[in-house]
Amino acid sequence: HCNFEFDLCGWKQDENDDFDWNLRTSSTRKMGTRPATDHTLQDPSGHYIFIKSSFLQLPGQKARISSPVLSRRNKDCKVCGGVVLSGIIFYYHMYGAHIGSLIVYQRTTAKHEKILFNLTGNQGNFWQRKALILAGDGDEDFQVVFEGIAGKGPKDGIALDDLTLSREC
Repeated sequence: HCNFEFDLCGWKQDENDDFDWNLRTSSTRKMGTRPATDHTLQDPSGHYIFIKSSFLQLPGQKARISSPVLSRRNKDCKVCGGVVLSGIIFYYHMYGAHIGSLIVYQRTTAKHEKILFNLTGNQGNFWQRKALILAGDGDEDFQVVFEGIAGKGPKDGIALDDLTLSREC
């Protein structure tokens, strides 16, 4: 589980993207479309990660952040024959007239990517919950990747908070 209150919890910025997800609070909020509070604490001093369309990013440029490498196998799980079914729950905030896109991928260690979630445009000025099932093909290790794509609005942004990976039989 990562609530971003202290750091990125082992999530890593991708090197082959155009800009980065950044830790933010709303306590220094200026005019714009950032969340009024984080999701975890429901407080302006709480943290989340955020990308913003601005003069520094061109529409279509990407910011990517990836989870630690996750294992598909759990040798202690007798009921499920060693295979761990995994899921991810997260909260997102996408608000603004010209918002870009949020895409979630499952990436194998061989760098094959499968799209799990793809959302574009204004989703409202509030946090929304999303739960995804991670594909269970084979037992290859994998990562979850969040990709934010800059939109055309200079103040529009995408925020993420409370990323929870579940590993259960």
